[in-house]
Amino acid sequence: MSSYDFDLFVIGGGSAGVRCARIAAGHGARVGVAEERFWGGTCVNVGCVPKKIMVNAAEYGQWTDDAPAFGWQVEKGGFDLATLKARRDAEVARLNGIYGKLLAGAGVTSFDARATFVDAHTLDVGGRRVTAERIVVAVGGHATRPDIPGAELGMLSDDVFEMTAVPKRMIVVGAGYIALEFACVFAAFGAQVDVVFRDVLPLRGFDQDIRTALVEALEAQGIRLHPNSRPARLDRQGGHLRLSLMGGEGLEAETVLFATGRVPNTRGLNLAAAGIDCTARGAIEVDAEHRTTAPHIYAIGDVTDRLNLTPMATAVGHALADTLFGNNPRRASYDNVPTAVFTSPPIGTVGLTEADAAVHGPIDIYLARFTPMRHSISGRAGRKALMKLVVCQESRRVLGAHMLGEDAPEILQGIAIAVAMGATKEDFDRTIGIHPTAAEEFVTLRTRTREAGIRAAAE
Repeated sequence: MSSYDFDLFVIGGGSAGVRCARIAAGHGARVGVAEERFWGGTCVNVGCVPKKIMVNAAEYGQWTDDAPAFGWQVEKGGFDLATLKARRDAEVARLNGIYGKLLAGAGVTSFDARATFVDAHTLDVGGRRVTAERIVVAVGGHATRPDIPGAELGMLSDDVFEMTAVPKRMIVVGAGYIALEFACVFAAFGAQVDVVFRDVLPLRGFDQDIRTALVEALEAQGIRLHPNSRPARLDRQGGHLRLSLMGGEGLEAETVLFATGRVPNTRGLNLAAAGIDCTARGAIEVDAEHRTTAPHIYAIGDVTDRLNLTPMATAVGHALADTLFGNNPRRASYDNVPTAVFTSPPIGTVGLTEADAAVHGPIDIYLARFTPMRHSISGRAGRKALMKLVVCQESRRVLGAHMLGEDAPEILQGIAIAVAMGATKEDFDRTIGIHPTAAEEFVTLRTRTREAGIRAAAE
């Protein structure tokens, strides 16, 4: 038996940490895990899960608006956020409890406490000293406010889940996943929403065609966009807030949500005592095996600030446990990771954008934009779908697939399998479509929209 208390100790009980701990224990390791806030981490408690429930709630109101065109006489009443909050919180509590049961069932020792380093093998866990042969840091990240006067008057994404009433006016600062998802949700709930962001288009890093189409979709919902704008200060004036922008413009609202970024939760862990190095942003530096600068200590999930997605963190945690204790050394690939943005309409994407693929050589672009059947009937403005394939000219491999439109996340999960397997455009072409669906467009795109890439630019 090892002289240590545990073969593995995991700091953080979010998706990555729980998966790593549970799988390691299943391989026979003696595992401990500490969580100071809530089991399941950000995703289950103040992230993906409760946010998606709010997205679902917003969709019900939109479907009610569509109903008369399909023959349904529906009387639409007012929306009650307090009712949704109660049901949402109950579901989150249920899921939170499941995490504890999973760990207990696997034989993991759980601590409802903060864990910090004493030295490279010793942790202070809620005032108790424990030792471990190997340690995994999976503490995630947290939202931050911009460095402007009055920023404390604004909300962060965690605060949204404490709201019990919909503001008449809301300003969202930022144009990433969280900012745009909540902008769409509260617009559907009845708020007048302004989105302030510093770039020309929202969703930096996504495919350009998707970003452009999203602007039209957001504006069609009455969301007012303020590109090329930066907040200067936030002040309370009577019963409302005033956000001053650099350049002199000002916006007023009851609520201001700052969704301008997240940083790793490394402060106060005493990482230096264990010989762990961090980046300037506070992210733990890791190699390809997720090993830190201390060879027996690993870091996974958002604390590494690599690809901050729950499924990616979970996959890495599972692979690490298999590698360390399951006699199955492997890595979770960061290539072709699918993702979704639950705006209205939602976005699904996998693989390379057109701009990223074009750097490597000539590519063919196949693109379709159309009004889905539901909205041809309902006439709801701004509900066009966009579907796009990025194809390597030489190998014919599909390098990227991108969609904005109804059910895009559900559709792209299946498309992601094909892209990850290296499917070619001809593989897509010989697949029979399911009719009538929007998804069939991905296998019926026959006419090349344009050519791009190095060779095309040279010509």
